Amino acid sequence: MTQRREFLKFLAASPLLTNYSAFAQEVEETLGQRLTDPSEVINVFEMEAIARERIPPAHLGYLSTGVDSDLTLRANRAGFSRFQIKPRRLVDVSKTDTSVNVLGSVASSPIFLCPVGSQGGFHADAELGTARAAGAKGHHMVLSTTSSTAVEQVVEARGAPIWHQLYSTNRWAYTVSLLQRAEAAGCTSVCLTIDLPGGRNTETSAVLARQDTRNCDSCHTGQEKPMFDGLNMRGVEHTDATMTWSVIARMKEVTSMNIVIKGVEVAADAALAVQFGADAIWVSNHGGRATETGRGTIECLPEIVSAVNGRIPVIVDGGFRRGTDIYKALAMGASAVGIGRPYCFGLGAFGQAGVERVLDLLNRELLITMRGSGTPTIASIGPDYVQDVGYRAPRGRLGRELL
Repeated sequence: MTQRREFLKFLAASPLLTNYSAFAQEVEETLGQRLTDPSEVINVFEMEAIARERIPPAHLGYLSTGVDSDLTLRANRAGFSRFQIKPRRLVDVSKTDTSVNVLGSVASSPIFLCPVGSQGGFHADAELGTARAAGAKGHHMVLSTTSSTAVEQVVEARGAPIWHQLYSTNRWAYTVSLLQRAEAAGCTSVCLTIDLPGGRNTETSAVLARQDTRNCDSCHTGQEKPMFDGLNMRGVEHTDATMTWSVIARMKEVTSMNIVIKGVEVAADAALAVQFGADAIWVSNHGGRATETGRGTIECLPEIVSAVNGRIPVIVDGGFRRGTDIYKALAMGASAVGIGRPYCFGLGAFGQAGVERVLDLLNRELLITMRGSGTPTIASIGPDYVQDVGYRAPRGRLGRELL
């Protein structure tokens, strides 16, 4: 515990984590509680602190950090301060409904579980624990191409259809193979990730990896992820730098899954996605792990919703940690909101039980916000319930709310 605490203090003082002045204090406050029962955790930030004790440093770096100087990572959180909730009063909110139906996928909550790769690095339950938690709580799940667990096993553990996130390789035949395997396993939509054509610069993750004294061969054996079983990946890139909007039509020729374009950040691309036949748009900057734009996804959302104009669903992820964050995105026109790091913090802290606790916490906060704002159903949440003040308001005690 002492060594771990000193390591976290070092992280807080790192020049790569500019403006994290309160981080060490937050770590001290939360780690001192040493919670062992997930039901005692009161919010996502406390779950994160527990996970930081339990996830190995290199794996924590992969999960929790951004690119370059982590500006976009921080912008994803700070962006929510631009938007304020405008509650209505004396509305009957005795009966609430948080269910959604996006592209035929019905869920009890608009909170979707984003694709996060290599979950076996956070806990032995890995993606199976995540899938079982999603099933237990009625949440929709999207599985990463780089999952630690085979898609067929995850669909079985979820007990319902899931979506597949696709990194299109630079060999079309391989891309077709991935699509057809996902569809055969029971995936109903494919989320094509388009924001990593040139790799990424993960400096803070590299700093954390230096602190990990384990033998990496214990979990990195040189073998490809299960999704690539049967494919010779030598010399094959996981992304395709030649890809253009015509890929949507090519994909529709080889799969009947819905095509979701993941990684859209501007209105012009949203309009092109609709024009070229996308079935949905996913507003995302890869959790601040793609291009260092300095712009939060919640700040990107309004122009994309406007460009789409209700023609197809719009999903958004990036920095969501509170029920109020989720409410703001729904009011701004999102059909669903994705979370990645929060449920993985739960996974790293307590396995499946931790994922379930994170979902319970966020759903509770969302319901409180809905009732307090006079909107008993998802359908009743609209643009009149949020306003853009045009700047990022100063935030106190930023540390725990940024990573």
